[in-house]
Amino acid sequence: MPGTPRERAREQTLDDITRIGRLQLTEVGAAALSLRAVARELGVVSSAVYRYVANRDELLTLLVVDAYTELGDEVDAAVAAAGPAAADRFTALALAVRSWAVREPSRYALLYGSPVPGYAAPAERTTAQGTRVVTLLARIMDDAWRSGELDDGGPDAGSRGGGNRGGGNEMAPAELAGDYRAIREELSLAAPDGVLAATVQAWSALFGAVSFEVFGQYGAGSFADLDALFRYTVRRLARQLGLDPGRV
Repeated sequence: MPGTPRERAREQTLDDITRIGRLQLTEVGAAALSLRAVARELGVVSSAVYRYVANRDELLTLLVVDAYTELGDEVDAAVAAAGPAAADRFTALALAVRSWAVREPSRYALLYGSPVPGYAAPAERTTAQGTRVVTLLARIMDDAWRSGELDDGGPDAGSRGGGNRGGGNEMAPAELAGDYRAIREELSLAAPDGVLAATVQAWSALFGAVSFEVFGQYGAGSFADLDALFRYTVRRLARQLGLDPGRV
């Protein structure tokens, strides 16, 4: 292992604090996290924990970064294994997000549920990990645009008839054009406004569907097979993006 013995000991302690914090999330929720409880689980006095984590907000930040990192790693691995087709990569991304969220509902709630009262995640520590999934989605769509994979030129093309096709080339309204231009420049994308707009819509729809399932918003018994419901949702989103959904 790299680093000095002291550095390795510090990393191990931070790992232990994060592990115990995960358990607290499950047992009492984010708002009730307690460094004193962490210290009790570690078998040390509270002052010892404060040398590593200054306060509750610092513990929350550790847990936010930890959750975003694990989610991003699992999505990256799933997409890398899916092959080159954009539809397969999009499907793999969507299924990996759902799989992680259903397995880790308390950590998903920390990231995408109600804000924790009094806590604001520091952007300099959380943004890079927190934007990994949507950045990968944008790159999948940009690759599809560059390679000509998008159905008839753009999102929603397959759902419209007549001459109203090729929605990927649609220009954004003036109020949004600067935002899409900034995204395009920051990520070095080539896709036009219509593709970026559809990507943002797919992003919000994907996480909306996952949140409805994780937080029980569909209602008990409304759907007998949530796996089938989610796969059908992903197929529809793929078609709306102009992708061939294949065998989702």
